[in-house]
Amino acid sequence: MIDLRSDTVTKPSPAMREAMATAEVGDDVFGEDPTVNRLQETAARLLGKEAALFVPSGTMANQLAVRLHTRPGDEIIVEAGAHVVRYESGAAAGLSGVQTCWLQGTRGILTVEQIEAAIRPPDYHNPPTTLICLENTHNRGGGTIYPLDPIKAIRKAAEPRGIAMHLDGARLFNAVVATGIPASEYARHFETVSFCLSKGLGAPVGSLICADRERITKLRRLRKMFGGGMRQAGILAAAGLYALDHNIARLAEDHVHAKTLAATLAGLPGLRINPDHVETNIVVFDIGETRRTADEALAALKAEGLLLVPFSPTTLRAVTHLDVSRGQIEQACAILKKVFAA
Repeated sequence: MIDLRSDTVTKPSPAMREAMATAEVGDDVFGEDPTVNRLQETAARLLGKEAALFVPSGTMANQLAVRLHTRPGDEIIVEAGAHVVRYESGAAAGLSGVQTCWLQGTRGILTVEQIEAAIRPPDYHNPPTTLICLENTHNRGGGTIYPLDPIKAIRKAAEPRGIAMHLDGARLFNAVVATGIPASEYARHFETVSFCLSKGLGAPVGSLICADRERITKLRRLRKMFGGGMRQAGILAAAGLYALDHNIARLAEDHVHAKTLAATLAGLPGLRINPDHVETNIVVFDIGETRRTADEALAALKAEGLLLVPFSPTTLRAVTHLDVSRGQIEQACAILKKVFAA
């Protein structure tokens, strides 16, 4: 079975497992796990921040940032398809008591004009806008890379108003590899930045949230409050260190594989996709003209040995990753042709 449902399905390699098995550990709640500390120092250095905090998941990283930057009754601005509001089970409202202002972007990208129009005026009838969350790359946008110019413009609008910015960089290193722009250049426009180890980087668990030392101190306490304090977590952190050392540059292979899928899909009847919009490792395509539902198409693909996920009643998503070889991508293309050419 070729599994293109998500890059979260990756499994640790034998070398990564060896690093985990031999990791030096301590009690991380006491700050005494040397492998966790090394991972945090490495992440902070890569993103050009003073410090970092290892947390169990990207959802926790995002929600810790929301809690850090807001108070109950505040409002945060997000793109309508952003992970922080679409895939985190209402956590912003449930855990931090904030409401969210959803703005419809173009393939996940917002303009500064949209942001400025949504910022609440300073009137006590309004919830204060205290946080702007952006996502890079944007999952529901189809792996879209957030360009630097709109990020800079949004930062310029937010800063004089005292509005913080958080980057959900779950797949930030896909953007880094595709553009050649360092992670630190993206990160410097945000107070807090998170990125996942357990997607394309191939680790089994974990995310990092990076910021200045003062904010990381506050986030450490919030992590404990949210139930994310871990003990001998160096076993997991070792996988993250291995991923950062070995699995960043190879993300380019996943991007090539995604382009291959997109080119195949573009040539099939009844499917709608613009291959130029496939910038990283996510491929989203519309099957509405085939008169099949997403569930029907998924069942037919699964019967041939290919797993994808639905993104809407008429759209499907495929995600390339390190556990799928070039040969398997070619096989996946053959399956797509067999199912959809009919």
